[in-house]
Amino acid sequence: MMKYTRETAISRLLKSYQTYYNVHVFGEEQKPVTARCDFFEHSQKYVLSRKAELWTADSEEFLYILDIPHLTKEIYEKWRDYVYEDGMSRVSHGPGHMYSFITPVFVCDSCDEDARKALKKCRIYKSFHFSLHGWMDYHVAVVDLEKGRIDANRSGHTTAKILKKVLCFK
Repeated sequence: MMKYTRETAISRLLKSYQTYYNVHVFGEEQKPVTARCDFFEHSQKYVLSRKAELWTADSEEFLYILDIPHLTKEIYEKWRDYVYEDGMSRVSHGPGHMYSFITPVFVCDSCDEDARKALKKCRIYKSFHFSLHGWMDYHVAVVDLEKGRIDANRSGHTTAKILKKVLCFK
């Protein structure tokens, strides 16, 4: 396992995400939000011509990378709410929308145990028009560089799996 600083870990994450995501890197004025990675996918099925459309399915993900030296429960809750509000303003639900993921990734040197517990218990889900216009699920993960550990809420287990693979954590 490699030892990372927050800067090298974030750099490695951004490099891996830029293959499939539109990466927006922010300056000092946006700290601790370092970057937002947007992913969009459109699928459709039609018969003979595009005008005879059977169905469409749009999915999107907004992944935020936050650079925080020491994660406390208060800091976690503050930025969880900020990312939720910003992500919800970007979700384009309506006919044809299938799902959206809002995913903050906290990259920190150390993390309080109560912040880790709050993060793991986080369950935010919203359906739009009784799921006819899709749904939103909130994935959240923390990369604790001091312990070499990645934790996530139940919805974010696939995010944690990807982070472990990119950062070569066990």
